[in-house]
Amino acid sequence: MWDYSDKVKEHFFSPRNAGALDNANAVGDVGSLNCGDALRLMLKVDPDTETIQDASFQTFGCGSAIASSSALTEIIKGMKLDDALKVSNQDIADYLDGLPPEKMHCSVMGREALQAAIANYRGEVWSDDHEEGALICKCFAIDAVLIEETVRANKLSTVEDVINYTKAGGGCSSCHEGIEEILVKVMAERGETFSPHNVEIPEPPKPGKLTNLQRIKRIEMVLDSVRPQLQRDHGDIELVDVDGKTIYVNMTGACAGCQMEALTLQGIQQKLMEDLGEFVKIVPSRAGSLSRAASHP
Repeated sequence: MWDYSDKVKEHFFSPRNAGALDNANAVGDVGSLNCGDALRLMLKVDPDTETIQDASFQTFGCGSAIASSSALTEIIKGMKLDDALKVSNQDIADYLDGLPPEKMHCSVMGREALQAAIANYRGEVWSDDHEEGALICKCFAIDAVLIEETVRANKLSTVEDVINYTKAGGGCSSCHEGIEEILVKVMAERGETFSPHNVEIPEPPKPGKLTNLQRIKRIEMVLDSVRPQLQRDHGDIELVDVDGKTIYVNMTGACAGCQMEALTLQGIQQKLMEDLGEFVKIVPSRAGSLSRAASHP
């Protein structure tokens, strides 16, 4: 499981400014439900001073996505638009006292939503439809422009870094060569040399190659790998059913109803996606699931 700061937990369990914003005059939409993350950022901007008077969000995503969106709205309220545009994804992570490397893409999504909302207010065209750059990662629809900007802004140096910050390359891995070419280019600009052996990236199985039985066995193996940690806290997890992309589980013992249950399930979901090489959703089979933690656009 990832190590979340107390501030991340605070903004996940008690998100600020969640829900629709009445009289919003700026809206930014980024992400995709198909990719597992989507964010709508709404702003109320004073037209005379271009000051952000209020901000709100709706998101579909993991606990870090909710916390990052909550933090972003708190950061930008009271800012002028030009100052808000200077807010970086690292500023969002720093506000939360850090994010796990594997979750930095949530802060990047927040920065993009802010850019989209301000462009919307100013009547400018902002899009992530890859008109500016070639599509690099087809699994998560990430283009070259976003990867280059993120590598520059955060001084990334490995394919694993790019996966953590953008999700690009985290699916079938066929785009790793394209990501490496971008790393070579951007690192050369800052006088560094890219080494493809900095970090070994395990190649996940290709989607559609596993039989149903093999898939269930892989799911059970992942659950078995996290079970010892849950049992140390007097809890456990059991597989109930698999219905397409949805995996139903029961949290038992101390894990049932624990305030950390949602974050635990999100961590297990990420492990399952990495192992299976496809997007899946893990859902508690009992009533009252993760949906209580997020507002859907």
